[in-house]
Amino acid sequence: MAAKLLALACIRNESRGGSSGLSPRPHYPSMPKYPKGVAAEEMTAEAEKKALFAVSGMTCAACAGSVEKAVKRLPGIREAIVDVLNGRAQVLFYPNFVNEETIRETIEDVGFEATLIQGETSERSTQVCRIRIKGMTCTSCSSTVESALQAVHGVQRAQVALATEEAEVLYDPKVLTHNQLLQAIEDTGFEAVLISSGEDITKIDLQVEGVRTERSMRIIEESLEALPGVQAIDSSPDVKKFSISYKPDMTGPRTFINVIETTGSRRFKATIFPEGDGGKETYRKEEIRQYYRSFMWSLVFTIPVFLTSMVFMYIPGIKNGLDTKVVNMLSVGEIIRWVLSTPVQFIIGWRFYAGSYKALRHGSANMDVLIALGTNAAYFYSVYSVLRAATSPHFKGTDFFETSSMLISFILLGKYLEVLAKGKTSEAIAKLMDLAPETATLLTLDEEGNVTNEEEIDSRLIQKNDVIKIIPGAKVASDGFVIWGQSHVNESMITGEARPVGKRKGDQVIGGTLNENGVLHIRATNVGSESALSLIVRLVESAQMAKAPVQKFADRISKYFVPLVILLSFSTWLAWFLAGKFHGYPKSWIPSSMDSFQLALQFGISVMVIACPCALGLATPTAVMVGTGVGASQGVLIKGGQALESAHKVNCIVFDKTGTLTVGKPVVVNTRLLKNMVLGEFYELIAATEVNSEHPLAKAVVEYAKKFREDVLSEAEGLAQTGILVSIDGEIAGALAISDPLKPGAKEVISILKTMKVRSIMVTGDNWGTANSIAKEVGIEAESVIAEAKPEQKAERVKDLQVSGYTVAMVGDGINDSPALVAANVGMAIGAGTDIAIEAADIVLMKSNLEDVITAIDLSRKTFSRIRLNYIWALGYNVLGIPIAAGALFPSTGFRLPPWIAGAAMAASSVSVVCCSLLLKYYKRPKKLDNLDIRGISIE
Repeated sequence: MAAKLLALACIRNESRGGSSGLSPRPHYPSMPKYPKGVAAEEMTAEAEKKALFAVSGMTCAACAGSVEKAVKRLPGIREAIVDVLNGRAQVLFYPNFVNEETIRETIEDVGFEATLIQGETSERSTQVCRIRIKGMTCTSCSSTVESALQAVHGVQRAQVALATEEAEVLYDPKVLTHNQLLQAIEDTGFEAVLISSGEDITKIDLQVEGVRTERSMRIIEESLEALPGVQAIDSSPDVKKFSISYKPDMTGPRTFINVIETTGSRRFKATIFPEGDGGKETYRKEEIRQYYRSFMWSLVFTIPVFLTSMVFMYIPGIKNGLDTKVVNMLSVGEIIRWVLSTPVQFIIGWRFYAGSYKALRHGSANMDVLIALGTNAAYFYSVYSVLRAATSPHFKGTDFFETSSMLISFILLGKYLEVLAKGKTSEAIAKLMDLAPETATLLTLDEEGNVTNEEEIDSRLIQKNDVIKIIPGAKVASDGFVIWGQSHVNESMITGEARPVGKRKGDQVIGGTLNENGVLHIRATNVGSESALSLIVRLVESAQMAKAPVQKFADRISKYFVPLVILLSFSTWLAWFLAGKFHGYPKSWIPSSMDSFQLALQFGISVMVIACPCALGLATPTAVMVGTGVGASQGVLIKGGQALESAHKVNCIVFDKTGTLTVGKPVVVNTRLLKNMVLGEFYELIAATEVNSEHPLAKAVVEYAKKFREDVLSEAEGLAQTGILVSIDGEIAGALAISDPLKPGAKEVISILKTMKVRSIMVTGDNWGTANSIAKEVGIEAESVIAEAKPEQKAERVKDLQVSGYTVAMVGDGINDSPALVAANVGMAIGAGTDIAIEAADIVLMKSNLEDVITAIDLSRKTFSRIRLNYIWALGYNVLGIPIAAGALFPSTGFRLPPWIAGAAMAASSVSVVCCSLLLKYYKRPKKLDNLDIRGISIE
């Protein structure tokens, strides 16, 4: 047990009235947003300056907090961010009121050495652009686009996802613009639509009514550009739309609407543009409608073709009419089938010609090439047969018009079902976006904080520092903190935690959560793209974009798949044709309605259309999309396919101690007086001394002192405790025992991991005594404990385990865990941890529950097994289907696969793979977790 000696010189407060009490938190001078006497309008972004300091001597988050608070007390400071891991402090300030030297001296006054870093800023030199790509059909298409983007100078990374039909490009904005990226995609033959052009930027689209001239558009644009905080404006005169990028700290959408509506003669009216999701849902619905319309029109023409060739030929009266000769051997039935199949081939099926041209122009081949070749072979051979019959009195040929038209119809049906199913794979994102309420109640307060007005507004118009009223049963309209009222809020839709969380003044609330039983007034903090909901949506979207390493397998196959299928198709036709030409099989095998050439042609076409590269391309991304979506709904954010694939292999987990295995909030568990005095008075003196300290142990003492005044004292078992000696007037008066309690379920989680054959290791910066005590309590063996480890030593330990053959996951919550989180195969950050830890991790456990470590691993295993099943199905389908289509069963059984049935089977393969992935939506976490009797802990 560690011991500390605190020499406390306590001065008793003479006016200890009942009303004064103990302060609930340290008091610091409240700093105004801007220096006293300066109007907010004067402080624009252009007047800001940024300084970066190297700060040495910081050892923990408390040190960083001390530096940050000291700097923020200075006049003219806009923002201060301290990174203890890298020993850096970044300060945004107004140089008219404070300078770098004053800031540096202030940091040194706190007790640390500070040096100004000249010429270095943390400005991003990269930007992320998301683009929707229309027209991709298989992995060959996505690979072509990805290669084209990678070849553009200034692009650092490009990912193209077939399942989401989107590209995510990391590029240098100093070298190229997003318009050049769009052009690069369109040069490959696909249509590109910009979704977002930057990262960490808030953007809103406004539609303006009453605009009649370009001059009016220009006046409005100039008025908006004059506003502080507006970064960029893109106008679309054709739809009267303005896309405004802005800094939410300085301005917001209500300001824009007010400026627009007060511009000129006040005839303009501004509203939020109806397409709020970047058009993704609109595009998906339109794509579904297009395939549905195409399929229905193809049926209008294909059904009569099918009836005249397959049904009416067996009805004597109708058969005679269809067999009536028009010119030589040309019959009425052949003319009808030719006329009806032509629109299907060249109008409804034009999309396949266009797709083939785009692919072949860039030296690749995709599914469209196979469909175009197969249907053209059937159609043009039929045209040849019809023309020859019209010019010959003896030729009696057979047409395959039903083959080409039915092929196209079934493929369109398959694509229609596929886009329907693919839409369901991204339902998780749609559900997250639907969490935000449509309206909010905006409150206007007077100087004393009394409500003077209530107004219902569109929730997208909420600006930073607005006060919003949340009634019982309503959704929280924005991230913020409670300034009035008490209630319980159900946060399960965001965190997955079903238990309602109590909220009162000062507590944080998350936009999209459900207020249950009381009225709350909240002050909005993070709005627009900065909100927790938006960040989660972006994280899930990025995860669904990222490719799993196993996807490379499908990408490699796709390069050779279509050329190989074309070669097999030609070889099949040639083999059957030569076998028939040289009497390699009995003539009785040839159906009465065709000759050996036509039989060979049907086998060749069947091989060409049954092979499906789409199923292979969709096997991984659809499973990843559903898996990451399900994880998000359970409070487990998985950052992409790489994390998902690595997590299923994990057989060793390294746990941080403080804040991970333990709660991370020390509490006083025992007190011993060494002199004769009243216990309440003892704690009054300690609290008065420690109330302004930011040290976690000091906070624990103050919180316990407050509780002591209110309750009957209860004795707690001392385990892994820190001892503190207290002296008053130079004489030791007592001792305190402070402990950081275990998290609920920590012991049970370690036990379940053992049954899953996953080794648990604890690495901590704390002392060996405390570490061994905590490890014993949770069930980790003594040889699996590493104590007194610095951040870099944690990372080294992870690397040592990897060298030993383990696939390692690291679970942590602090800044000092970041190196280990990055070094691990899978980094898991506790959701209540630091932003740096969450940024460094591959998986974020939003509920801060250790049981979600098991959920994450189990979900990854289930998802990866579904990916394997998809590949087995997609490959097995082609391995079995191609020989059957080539006539492997025909000699022994007489069974052959007509081309139109082969086409239907090809369409069904893609749908089946997507549906197989969709079954992951019904994932349930391991039953062991539901049966856990997790004890609660109470921390006052």
